[in-house]
Amino acid sequence: MSKIIYNKYDKQMITPLPVVEFGGRIIVIQTAGETEKAVRYLLSKPLLGFDTETRPSFKKGHQHKVALLQVASEDTCFLFRLNHTGLTPALKQLLEDRTVKKVGLSWHDDVNSLRALGDFQTGDFIDVQSHVNELGIEDMSLQKIYANLFGKKISKRQQLSNWEADTLSERQKIYAATDAWACISIYKELIRLKESNDYKLVIKEEQKTKQA
Repeated sequence: MSKIIYNKYDKQMITPLPVVEFGGRIIVIQTAGETEKAVRYLLSKPLLGFDTETRPSFKKGHQHKVALLQVASEDTCFLFRLNHTGLTPALKQLLEDRTVKKVGLSWHDDVNSLRALGDFQTGDFIDVQSHVNELGIEDMSLQKIYANLFGKKISKRQQLSNWEADTLSERQKIYAATDAWACISIYKELIRLKESNDYKLVIKEEQKTKQA
């Protein structure tokens, strides 16, 4: 049976869905020296998922620098605490690499945030937002895209937590790792659907407000 996907996924449909979480190893990197070993490991993998987190600012006009870079393979995710390490030469090597496929969502925004820490040339990156359009999916958020493709919910409860805290909580670690890993899952499923054509796109019209 062909997979049913929607051009737009109603947020109300997400609420009752089961929660999905990254179930692999999560390794927190807090010193510049640790980044080299982590990057060597990551560059040995064929496909990586990327995301970043920034401490939220509740003051108008003020924005914090990006605090966390999370990079996941299918079974391991490294959380690079950039507020401790800065953008090290090893991390620049990872970001500039053109030998390994790297997947993110709205990656252009993440790149701009990372360049505030140090200049680098962007390597081989794929933004899944450009691929969902090819299937007729109009939603751009990670949560909606994942729910549409897999029928599971990525919790966003930790999104506005303090990413510069002295110690990241377990919930923060799982949240950050899940977002990076989910990019891999989404990308692989989009490629599978494009190649197999084994899906049916359902067009959901926007509900119009009734006139009084």
